[in-house]
Amino acid sequence: MAVKIRLRRMGTRNRPFFRVVAAESTMPLGGKFIEELGHYNPLTNPAEIKLNVERINYWISVGAKPSDTIKNLLLKGKK
Repeated sequence: MAVKIRLRRMGTRNRPFFRVVAAESTMPLGGKFIEELGHYNPLTNPAEIKLNVERINYWISVGAKPSDTIKNLLLKGKK
């Protein structure tokens, strides 16, 4: 089972809202996920980023691969 940490798009048309989830890599982007790890709202100024860094670090330690976007969000969230 390969786990990825990625964004799951929520919200309505033209009003995107994203949840950060740990999901199997074979699942579709809007499909089942294992655990919700935070959320990201790009429409607010500045963008709202709320991440459970402790759980994200746990998933990375057991072999989950974060997407490029999640890597960038982690860097922004630490500042």
